[in-house]
Amino acid sequence: MHDLDLGAARLRETVLAAWTASPARFREDANAEEDFALGGYRDRLVVELAQNAADAALRAGVPGRLRLELRDGVLLAANVGAPLDATGVEGLCTLRVSGKRDETGAAGRFGVGFAAVVSVTDAPAIASRETGGVRWSRDETAALVAGRPELAAELADRAGHVPLLRLPFPDDSLAVPDGFDTVVRLPLRDEAAERAVRRMLEEAGPALPLAMPALKVIEIEVEGRSREISAEGWHVVAESGAFTPEQVAELFADRPTEERARPYWEVRWAVRRPDAAGGGDVPRVVHAPTPSDEPLDLPALLIATFPMTTDRRHVAPGPLADFLVKRAAEAYVRLLEELPRTPELLDLVPGMMGKGALDAAIRQEIIRLLPDTPLLPAIGEDDPVPGSQARAVLGSAEFLEKIAGIVPGLLPAGWASRHPALTTLGVRRVELADVVDMLTGDAVEDRDPAWWRSLYEVLPADDPEAIAAVAVPLADGRLVRGPRGTVMLSGASGSTVSDPAALAPLGLRIVHPEAAHPLLLRLGAAEATPRTVLDDPLTHAAVAESLHSADPEPVAQAVLALVEAAGLTAGEAPWLADLALRGADGELYAAGDLLLADGSLAGLIDPEVPFGVAAPELVARFGPNVLTAAGVLDGFAVANDTDVLLDPADCDHDLDLEDEWLEAVLDLLHDRLPDLDVPPVAPEFSAVRDLEYVADWPAALALLSRPPLRAVLRPLRVIAAGQTIEVPSYTAWWLSRHPVLDGRRPTSLRLPSGDPLLFGLYGDAPAGIDEAALELIGVRSSLDALLASHGGPDELLDLLADPSVEVDRAQLRALWIALAAVDPAGVHPPEAVRAVQKGSIVVADVDDGRGPVVVEAPDLLPLVADRPLVLAPFDLAEALSEVLDLPLVGEIVSGAVTSSGSERPVPEEVRSLLPSAPPTYVEHENLLVDGTPVPWRFFEGKVHASGVEGLARGLAWASGQWGDRLAVAALLRDPGRVPLLLAEADLDPVASL
Repeated sequence: MHDLDLGAARLRETVLAAWTASPARFREDANAEEDFALGGYRDRLVVELAQNAADAALRAGVPGRLRLELRDGVLLAANVGAPLDATGVEGLCTLRVSGKRDETGAAGRFGVGFAAVVSVTDAPAIASRETGGVRWSRDETAALVAGRPELAAELADRAGHVPLLRLPFPDDSLAVPDGFDTVVRLPLRDEAAERAVRRMLEEAGPALPLAMPALKVIEIEVEGRSREISAEGWHVVAESGAFTPEQVAELFADRPTEERARPYWEVRWAVRRPDAAGGGDVPRVVHAPTPSDEPLDLPALLIATFPMTTDRRHVAPGPLADFLVKRAAEAYVRLLEELPRTPELLDLVPGMMGKGALDAAIRQEIIRLLPDTPLLPAIGEDDPVPGSQARAVLGSAEFLEKIAGIVPGLLPAGWASRHPALTTLGVRRVELADVVDMLTGDAVEDRDPAWWRSLYEVLPADDPEAIAAVAVPLADGRLVRGPRGTVMLSGASGSTVSDPAALAPLGLRIVHPEAAHPLLLRLGAAEATPRTVLDDPLTHAAVAESLHSADPEPVAQAVLALVEAAGLTAGEAPWLADLALRGADGELYAAGDLLLADGSLAGLIDPEVPFGVAAPELVARFGPNVLTAAGVLDGFAVANDTDVLLDPADCDHDLDLEDEWLEAVLDLLHDRLPDLDVPPVAPEFSAVRDLEYVADWPAALALLSRPPLRAVLRPLRVIAAGQTIEVPSYTAWWLSRHPVLDGRRPTSLRLPSGDPLLFGLYGDAPAGIDEAALELIGVRSSLDALLASHGGPDELLDLLADPSVEVDRAQLRALWIALAAVDPAGVHPPEAVRAVQKGSIVVADVDDGRGPVVVEAPDLLPLVADRPLVLAPFDLAEALSEVLDLPLVGEIVSGAVTSSGSERPVPEEVRSLLPSAPPTYVEHENLLVDGTPVPWRFFEGKVHASGVEGLARGLAWASGQWGDRLAVAALLRDPGRVPLLLAEADLDPVASL
């Protein structure tokens, strides 16, 4: 009999005796086994089998190997290493009593792991090749317990359920497979147990050999399908040490006594190497050393000798756990230091949020250590740098290499991502705009232009705003910030825009030719075409200051060459008129103050005005077209502008009387738009300059009335209060106010083919000038156009008040009819008016005590026979009274009938002509109205008359047929003529009916 058999027999008898002596002990053992098997170790079967195999290999000093085979409902676990001995059997049959407490590095240390088999089997067995074997049986244990009367009551209370692993039975029948030293046989209890074992086998992975380094390989075979697990392809860092007596006293004060007998600690981290093939996932939990339920969401496996709670599921908090947290953090940092310096290292940097208290504590400690740990590669550095000294810049590898000497601690391409680990490591992210700011001063003072071009080649261009201020080397040796405002030379060799020396007088910021790159154009540099160079603000400034320069000739030569190369035309760049050019007299003039000797304007200008003549050598060198494009005057110069604010503070084009024109325009607009409170805007503005210097107006008008200058005579469109309104252009307004037509102002003349009603009021404009152009500058064309123009009604009233103006009676009546249609709000009341007094046309003062009146009814004429009368159709009298601000006759006389008469019937024959005549009238022998004898009066609805003529007029007026008054008078004198009169009426044209 082997020693193992004797030991098993003695242990069995000892336990039975203990149970018999104290049934409570039986109950305690049964409950404890159930607690571990169904609680803390319910899914630890494979782990515990691996742990025992690892410890056996460790004791034997051989590489551990475990084979797990599931076949026909039986799990076999075979391993190499030290065989099972009596002490081992005792450890398997007891709870919380491990025989490995003095074994440094042993995975098993609590004495309860084998209890995991209870969850799947009722008849486990174990055997070693040299020492024999033992088995356990729930049925046999139950039979032995049942034979002890002292335990009957407890057995009955437990429904016959007994502990499985307390009573071992010798068994030499279990054969150990070849190549192995020990085998465990587990007949699985049922299908549920088999499913659980299958799952545990499938979940087994690299964590097992990593947690138990003595176990080198695990072979798993399930129904003929096999696989192998090892720690190959994993990088492992281990730290360990022994506790001093003082540390034991401090750290183990709250731990069980037997744990103090193992005064050493160990921490291991493992992470799969990126180049490793195969493998599998490991559970994201803390291993102590077997897996716990303590979550650890770091991308690495942690195995540490943490103190565990009694269920072996969680780490027990306390000083020992706190000590190991710090050691785990330090080991993790060392792990990161040992791994290859690739961007994948960032994935191993923990974030702030943990999945549990322990996870959070480890993370916090790691994060505390990381910023000062040299982990990161820096371009140009042989050794890693700490994150606190590293800088991350997004960009290509070529770009980062280019700026490595300028940005210290610069991470290579692939590292400068938006990875959150960079923040954890303390890496400072340097934005592209900040990098651009660094590319100035001493850091780049020794860089040649070619280096800058190579920088532009790799500079990230997808964020133009960030790189807008990148430095640019200039041809004159300066380094300026930002391409905007610089000019990049182009064009064929020898051209104006390819020679920095030719452009130097303009003070341009010319990009050094060796640094020129298309990126600069995209960032705002101007390509040096003749036009872009001319448009450069520095060119504008050079032109503006040229008259005050000690030597303006180089600027003039450069600008004229650009104008020639650009093909500019006259008026296209009006600012060039300030360019200082030499005159024929040797003096300097602004180009806009020079005339071409043979130009059309030279013959029109007064010789006394301050204009010079362009020097002949300039004309010979550049030609008249270039000079006129630069502002020298050939014909009239035109000021062009856009979006002009019609406000005295903003509208200034250096034009003669421009302020008066603006005032007139604003008056016109305010008359049309009384609520206008925002200055109007002219989208396009054009005006002819220097009109005040013209001496030959016939020739000048011939030029102005033909294209292209004719366009400046057309009305100016302005936008006011959301409306588009036409107002007189500056040029047309100026011409209208000056004696440019045979010494007379255009507004004092009418077109030769104009409205006859204006005859006598205006003189005739000279022939030979386009009438449409004459009309644009103010020459009058028709009465309607005059009255529709701003101030036109006032102008007509002023002319009518001029005694020297001749107007006949028919013309005057037509003028009054037209004025009656004018809006009174747009007319200033006249001080004198043209009127009819006692048959003569006179000019009467309005303020005279017996001044003019407007006649609204013919029966009131005798009452004002001696006063000046404004006579127009009676239905317009009231409107005309408002326009002229004159009284109606009815407003100054009462018109009351002051004599007595007799009512008479209206003769029946009158109705043939006047169907609406009243039935009666009042006959007076001598009709008096306001004491004045009159022939008739229609007063208070009654016709008053004395005599046939008066009655005829009264009845025609009362009937609304005033035009039939003469026919009615003839009828009253001779009623027999009625048929003839009716026949004549039938012959009247349709328009008169």
